[in-house]
Amino acid sequence: MTATLDFEPGPVAVGTLVGLSGLLFLLTPVVEPVAVGSLRVSTVALSAVVLTLGFALGTVVFARRGRRLFAVAHGVFAVAWALLVLGPLLGQEALLLAGVVVLVAGAGFLVSQSRER
Repeated sequence: MTATLDFEPGPVAVGTLVGLSGLLFLLTPVVEPVAVGSLRVSTVALSAVVLTLGFALGTVVFARRGRRLFAVAHGVFAVAWALLVLGPLLGQEALLLAGVVVLVAGAGFLVSQSRER
């Protein structure tokens, strides 16, 4: 009996982004900042951006599968993580605070939704 693996492109892409994010994070102590255009960016910052993209793509993947709660969870974390990344990057404390608010409020909403099911 031979088992076959059936990989779907959406989940594979999300998993690849999350894995790449983790790898970039782990490489931070041993890799110098990377040139992105005229900027020198640390791999931990790149990791955060890639993770944000993974959350955003996860939103679409779960929404297309009809998994509303998982899509909302990924969307909440995509927005929160983007704000948490952009706040310090742009030196805007208000964006950082907004990211924390979205994260806390979104987590509360998700817990309340999961209890109703």
